[in-house]
Amino acid sequence: MNKFVSVFFAAALALALNACGDNGKAAADAKAASDKAAAAAKEASDKAAAAAKDAGTAATAAGAAATDAAKASGTAAMDSMKAAPATPPASTMTPAAPATTMAPAPDQSKSDSTKK
Repeated sequence: MNKFVSVFFAAALALALNACGDNGKAAADAKAASDKAAAAAKEASDKAAAAAKDAGTAATAAGAAATDAAKASGTAAMDSMKAAPATPPASTMTPAAPATTMAPAPDQSKSDSTKK
């Protein structure tokens, strides 16, 4: 990016100097304007690079925090599975209700439709 900016401003300076001819003051003014523009472009480029670096650092920190959270939740889940008893204690178990007997189904082989 800096190489592009340098080439661009060098070309602008060359055009300004060529257009001004022998007029020294105009050439100096053009050079000063070119230098000022180059400094502003460099400052903007530096700020953009710093912002990109800060964003990368923040993304890395967020990724590390997410990884830590995932590990913690996995550990908590494993710990809760280890702590849970496989069967409830005897004091919480209720006796099963007695089974009720059902009457046998009526014999369907001798239905009323077969009688004549």
